Amino acid sequence: MAFTLIQKIVGSWPMNAYLLIDQATASSAIVDPGAEAEAILSLLAGTRVAAILVTHGHIDHVGALSEVKEATNAPVYINPLDASTFKLDVDIPLEDGTIISIGEEQLRAIHTPGHTPGMTCLDLGDSRILVGDIIFVGGPGKTWSRKDFATTMRTMQEIVFTWPDETRFYPGHGPSGTIGQERLAFEAFVARGWPRKLHGDVTWE
Repeated sequence: MAFTLIQKIVGSWPMNAYLLIDQATASSAIVDPGAEAEAILSLLAGTRVAAILVTHGHIDHVGALSEVKEATNAPVYINPLDASTFKLDVDIPLEDGTIISIGEEQLRAIHTPGHTPGMTCLDLGDSRILVGDIIFVGGPGKTWSRKDFATTMRTMQEIVFTWPDETRFYPGHGPSGTIGQERLAFEAFVARGWPRKLHGDVTWE
């Protein structure tokens, strides 16, 4: 078996919230409740929410967090760096390598800093990874300083692009993609080099 993955586009940005369901036990996890709590909760379909998982602390990913927490009473997992940076309450620290059990299924946290200090991906264990805003189809997540962009590029080289080509990533905005589809453009970007002060919205092109 594997997680059933449901995507819900919410908010004015817009943002991808996700629901993970273990069908065998009717247990679920909500990922990035950014807005429209009622719309996210409507996806539960009788499942019991075992966890609320936050990839990073930006408001578009946590805007409905308090409402979803109140409605489900599920523990909130956030990397401590983002909990501190964005003044968010955390029940269970989402550290690198943390294993979270949802019913009979498990997922693993991968710390991927750059977009935020505590940016964390969620590996579903079957070549699917929820990546928050660290990578999108066509480029990396936005950064606010050259230091953050340098951190993002280290994350890309040391973590993200070590994943197999068939890995499908599900970002916080826009469509999903595969590592293989992004690899050539990423490698060409690295080969060309980039200005020392580069940051902001960057594409591999």
